[in-house]
Amino acid sequence: MPKKEVKRESWGSSMGFMLAAIGSAVGLGNMWGFPYKLGMNGGFAFLILYLLLAVFAGYVLIMTELSLGRKTHSSIILAYREVSKKYTIVGWFGALAPFFILGFYSYLGGYCLKYTIANLGDLFGASWGVNGVSGPEYFARLSADQTQSAIYTAIFLVLTIIVVARGLSEGIEKFNKVAMPALFVMLLVIIIRSVTLPGASAGLSFLFKPNFEVFKGTGWITVLAAAGGQVFFSLSLGMGILVTYGSYMKKDQNIEKSSLVIPFADTVIALMAGLAIMPAVFASGQSPQGGAGLLYMTLQTVFNGMGKLGPIFGVLFYGLVVIAAITSSMSVLEAIIGSFIDYGLKKGYGNQRKKLAWGFGLVCLCMGLLVAYDGLGKYLPPMFGKFSWLDGFDLLAEGVLMPIGAFITTIIFGWIHPDMLPEEVHIGSEFKSEKFYRFCLKWVAPVFTFFILIGQLNTFFGLKLF
Repeated sequence: MPKKEVKRESWGSSMGFMLAAIGSAVGLGNMWGFPYKLGMNGGFAFLILYLLLAVFAGYVLIMTELSLGRKTHSSIILAYREVSKKYTIVGWFGALAPFFILGFYSYLGGYCLKYTIANLGDLFGASWGVNGVSGPEYFARLSADQTQSAIYTAIFLVLTIIVVARGLSEGIEKFNKVAMPALFVMLLVIIIRSVTLPGASAGLSFLFKPNFEVFKGTGWITVLAAAGGQVFFSLSLGMGILVTYGSYMKKDQNIEKSSLVIPFADTVIALMAGLAIMPAVFASGQSPQGGAGLLYMTLQTVFNGMGKLGPIFGVLFYGLVVIAAITSSMSVLEAIIGSFIDYGLKKGYGNQRKKLAWGFGLVCLCMGLLVAYDGLGKYLPPMFGKFSWLDGFDLLAEGVLMPIGAFITTIIFGWIHPDMLPEEVHIGSEFKSEKFYRFCLKWVAPVFTFFILIGQLNTFFGLKLF
């Protein structure tokens, strides 16, 4: 008896797709990664490189991935296989990166959930609040509490799985239609409070006053690597998400317009996150070079110093970070299961979305629990004999798989098959930026992605390749 043919899912509306794609880009990469990397790499100098990379590499790679997905009507692995069987390995790079990302992303998202609840506890004077404990001490207690870290990691990932299992339109699209406007409003409220704090002007100067000292010698490579890694992570490049999301696009949707709006909206949110965080950090006398702890240790200290308003803004801020994190984690899980959904449809097994979402979600949960029980390198043997499990997963995804995959992609579609994807972009678009796109994909993006890869290797391994 022949199996029933099931129609492949697609976006319910252009607005739904746009909000989902922006939601994918807007996550911990903006609320956590951008402010701390900006603080560690000279502020304005980092911002300039970030914007240049977003224009000359981010824009063209977004267009490349969206058009590849829509042209092949397939998620990441099968999409590259459709172009040529020999490119299947590139698809696997894009499919494996989300596994490692969700492994540590769920841990960080769980912490944001915990901080939201803790600040809510302070609001009601509960025993489970922060209760005036300093930011660094509270973070140290939480990271040392393996069981609690594991519980919040699991809660965050289960929430992600539930939304993805509901489907494209009823799950991911519907959630983003509510979450993205809510995130924008909450962020505006935080910004208004942050920039009006006494001493906030120093934070604004840090963000926007030119300072290129960090470029001296080979310092520019370090800043380029940080900015490039941020562009890749924040814009969801090289991790299969945009190829998968593009595969659900209808032929009348404008790829060129989408490729402009997504990085623009993402950059605006990243700058807004900087405006929400840096003025408050300077106003409270904290260091902008707080590293990865900026989101947790430094900002919790800021909220502790705000008196009665502190818990309110703590709940608002960490609540919006949770929303941003979930909108991104959903897209990461979708990128993981997309190709397997497609495979099942091709074989006549029907849409196995729920089984795949829970199955692969639980695999990622096991990885997240490893990160939680590692306690940032305190309790488990180091990965590769050097890294905490969080840093190790980050290395594999952001440091290796994503830039290598993106570099090969620029060679495939900038040099070997330069006419394949522009044809797809022309469907539903006048493609006014075609000359710019072709030039950047052939000459600019490969150079940027190559230096990003070298910079990431320098950062993670201390290699002095330049």
